[in-house]
Amino acid sequence: MTAPSTKSRKWIVPTITVIVLLVVWELVVRLGLVPNFLLPSPTQTLVALVQDAPELAAHAGTTLLEAVLGLTLGVAVGFVFAVLMDRFETLYLALNPIITVSQTIPTVAIAPLLVLWFGYDLVPKVVLIVLTTFFPVTVSLVSGFRSVDPDTIALMRTMKASELQIFTRVKLPAAMGSFFSGLRISATYAIVGAVIAEWLGGFSGLGVYMTRVRKSFSYDRMFAVIYLISVLSLVLMKCIDLLEYACMPWKRAERKQS
Repeated sequence: MTAPSTKSRKWIVPTITVIVLLVVWELVVRLGLVPNFLLPSPTQTLVALVQDAPELAAHAGTTLLEAVLGLTLGVAVGFVFAVLMDRFETLYLALNPIITVSQTIPTVAIAPLLVLWFGYDLVPKVVLIVLTTFFPVTVSLVSGFRSVDPDTIALMRTMKASELQIFTRVKLPAAMGSFFSGLRISATYAIVGAVIAEWLGGFSGLGVYMTRVRKSFSYDRMFAVIYLISVLSLVLMKCIDLLEYACMPWKRAERKQS
C-alpha cells in the first residue's frame, strides 16, 4: 500500500485533525464534562444552523456585502498609499509611523465613533473595514516594491525606461507575492471587522444576529454564527487564491514543475 502523495496529505491531515477535534468536543459535552448550555456540542450547533438557515443567509448577505465593499476600497486605498510611499521617500518617512500607530487603536474603540458620526447604515461598517484592511495591503506592497534589486532598476534606467515602465514591468510583478499575502490577511479582517461594527449598531448582519441570540442565551445559535463567519472567511481567501492563480502565470509554471 503506497503512502499518500504530498498533495493529498495537504488536505487529508487538516481534515482528520478537524474531525478529531469535533469528536472530542462532542464527547466532552455528551459526557457532561462541560454543561451544554455553556458549550453547545457540534451537533447542537449544526441543528441550530439548519433551523435558522434562511435568517442566517439574509444576515450573511449583509455582512458579506459590507466586507466586499470595505475590502475593495481598503485595497484601493492601500495600493495608492503604497505607490506614493514608494515613489516619494519623504512621504514614506512621514506616513510609515502614522500608519503603524493607527493599527494600535482597538477596532472596538473606533466603531462606536463611526456609528455616532455616520449612523447605523452601511457607511460606518464599510469605513471600519477600510481602516482595518488597508494596512496589510499597504505594508506588504511597500515591502515588495522595496525588495526589488537596485541593479535591475539601474539596468532599466540605462535602457531609457520611464518610471512607469519600471513600476509596471519590474516593481509591480516583484511585489505581487507580498501583495496577495497581505490581501489574505485583509480578507479575514474584513469579515471580522464587519461583524464587530454590526455588534455596536445596525439593522442587519451576522453581528446584529449574534447580539440578539446572545441576549436570549441561545449559545448554540452563537456558535452557528461563528461557524458561518469562518466559512465566509475561508471562501474569501479561496477567491483570493484563485485571483492569485490568474494574475501570476509564473506561479502556475512553478507549480507544474514541482
